[in-house]
Amino acid sequence: MAAIIPIPAFTDNYIWLLREGGNAVVVDPGDACPVIDYLDREGLELTAIVNTHHHGDHVGGNDALLARGDVPVFGPARERIPRRTHALSEGDSIEVPGIGLQLEVLDVPGHTAGHIAYVGVHDDTGPIAFVGDTLFACGCGRLFEGTARDMWSSLSKLAALDPESSMYCAHEYTVSNLRFALAADPHNVNVQERMEREQARRARGEPTVPSRLHDELRTNPFLRAGEASLMASAAAHAGHPVSDPVASFAALRAWKDRF
Repeated sequence: MAAIIPIPAFTDNYIWLLREGGNAVVVDPGDACPVIDYLDREGLELTAIVNTHHHGDHVGGNDALLARGDVPVFGPARERIPRRTHALSEGDSIEVPGIGLQLEVLDVPGHTAGHIAYVGVHDDTGPIAFVGDTLFACGCGRLFEGTARDMWSSLSKLAALDPESSMYCAHEYTVSNLRFALAADPHNVNVQERMEREQARRARGEPTVPSRLHDELRTNPFLRAGEASLMASAAAHAGHPVSDPVASFAALRAWKDRF
């Protein structure tokens, strides 16, 4: 089964490259240059582009990659994706060209209005999910186009996946997100221990992603916004009661935006 390689881009993005034999597929290529460098260095042929949402740091490399040769471009049906050939929404499935990996599509709006995620099972690593900017390691995306209710629904959908799932997000935000988690959830020993682990990984120059969903369920304040301790923390910071998980999530997200 295809190896999954993180290609660093910009200051904190990851472009995920799947390779099988001489074939390669890229997920969210915001910048073509590091992808082209990798393809040329490894002697690989690009066989598809997979996009989760329309932001430039996720689709900005599409045109330059396609200038090397047309390949299928998969992306959300409800967003404008450069050179998209396959418009996808929840319930659709794809077999990634040249790789043989089957992926199912979930609608996960909130960060953008039409954001999608791709979930499947990798022969070597087990269940996987490419989640773009919806879920980060110990965090979640900002609400640029959707509502708190949209994002809470999307995160709840991801939280219901197999807890062994490897969650492939698109940014190296983990340590910063953990600082917020420590402020919002200061008595959570799991968060304290995770901070030590992830700081050590970054000190060694290693990516902190993908993360396992079971770690997110224990440490990510946005997945746990409905729990009593997080609701109390959200209400204390907001200065008013929060009556349900959506209100708690909204207060936590607003807090994080200014953290």
